[in-house]
Amino acid sequence: MVKTLFSLVTLLMLAGECAFGQAVRVDPTNPHYFSFHGKPTLLITSAEHYGGVVNKEFDYVAYFDALKAYDLNYTRIYPGALFEPIGKFLPGNTLGPRPRSLILPWARSDQPGYVLGGNKFDLNKWDPEYFARLKDFITQAGARGIVVEVCLFNSEYSDTWPINPLYAENNIQGENNYDFHDAQTMKHPELVARQDEYVRQIVREVNAYDNVILEICDEPALFTPGEEAAPWVVHFIDVIKGAEIGLPKQHLIAQEVQSAVGGPLDLSGNPGISVIVTQYIYDSGDLEMGGLKGLDFEYHHNKPIEENETYYYPLGYQGDKIADSRVESWEFMVGGGAGFNQLNGLFTVDNPAGKTPDNAQLLRSLQNLKAFLDSFVFVKMRQDKSLVKSGVPEGAHWRAISEPGRQYAVYLHHSEGGKHGSYTASPGTYQETLGLDLPAGDYRADWVDPVQGSVIRSGDLQSGGRTTNATTPVYHVDIALRIKRQP
Repeated sequence: MVKTLFSLVTLLMLAGECAFGQAVRVDPTNPHYFSFHGKPTLLITSAEHYGGVVNKEFDYVAYFDALKAYDLNYTRIYPGALFEPIGKFLPGNTLGPRPRSLILPWARSDQPGYVLGGNKFDLNKWDPEYFARLKDFITQAGARGIVVEVCLFNSEYSDTWPINPLYAENNIQGENNYDFHDAQTMKHPELVARQDEYVRQIVREVNAYDNVILEICDEPALFTPGEEAAPWVVHFIDVIKGAEIGLPKQHLIAQEVQSAVGGPLDLSGNPGISVIVTQYIYDSGDLEMGGLKGLDFEYHHNKPIEENETYYYPLGYQGDKIADSRVESWEFMVGGGAGFNQLNGLFTVDNPAGKTPDNAQLLRSLQNLKAFLDSFVFVKMRQDKSLVKSGVPEGAHWRAISEPGRQYAVYLHHSEGGKHGSYTASPGTYQETLGLDLPAGDYRADWVDPVQGSVIRSGDLQSGGRTTNATTPVYHVDIALRIKRQP
């Protein structure tokens, strides 16, 4: 009983801190990273498919406890403007709730006829039960140190728009009898006005919480030309900022790059966008900018870069799926990323804690990644593309961050691909001698196994100011290196 009471008091204290502290922000000393609760922070997770709030059957407390058990600190939700048919992509997809479990910001009316059953929606009224669930979701996340990225919109699909409350057949106002291609454009003022109302209401309801990032739209140009989607996205920068005027907190605004570098939906340089969002490895067929491409071409904007979506595990991966996922996360974060989310189909309504052998391995690899980066004063480190001068064979990939002359993090892996949606790991027996560009001095070098998180070998490393050789232990897919200058 005493232990239970202590846990409850602790939960309430942490929830209060999340409600009244400073919102997660860009770190004031290094804009490539976040600051949360006054500390430089990396956001790393493996998240359910964004339906944690709109699906009443999903036990998000069990889910958050699973993330916390692996020291993961990030999740992402769609708060109601898009959800999916039951079972789309994978069985148990949380974003495809059963009709009786669907809960959305708009209240139901007293008129029957909603396409999925039950009464139509009244676009002039909000559902108090929904907003109570949304706030509890954020509170429970915050009590466990988890940041919630609230993604207000996603590009509508031909099978999602017909079930959306904003679509004419589903609301008693009969508004918005438009094609799904127009849902992310400024073509129809009546629809945009309803979207404005929705955004303002969500923003106001979550304003008190410090563990929130506001993302405008995922994949806005999936079915709409970027030239039409871009003004619509930019419009919501002002809507969000306007909604927070006079409120206690101003939250970070994030937006995905879904175009070529410098294209209409590359808003990385827009001063209203605080966080650059990428998805997948490099380029997908829909011209979504992958995380590694973002690090290559957007880093100069001096903003945090997220890779907030990968393939929907286990879909899309080949061979050793665990290794495919691991190399993607490690290369992105050790290359200078600020946040990473492995989209995870193992978290379901029936198994909200994702208790499977596969998931234990996925979560452990992310826990090891976070621990590796936390072993540095990472806030003093930046992308380093010149550290490894030689020794990386064809078929291998490396990334690094450093505080030159003080500390270095390096990651090396053997995988096929890397220019599209995912890697395919290439298991083997590997050993390389890397030529490192280190300033003169004495260093300590630790070779780390990303699978176990353990140090394989440690030793002193002396540099005379020229290329310094460092030979890896034998490894089988990937290896990490931690170098720190000796006092």
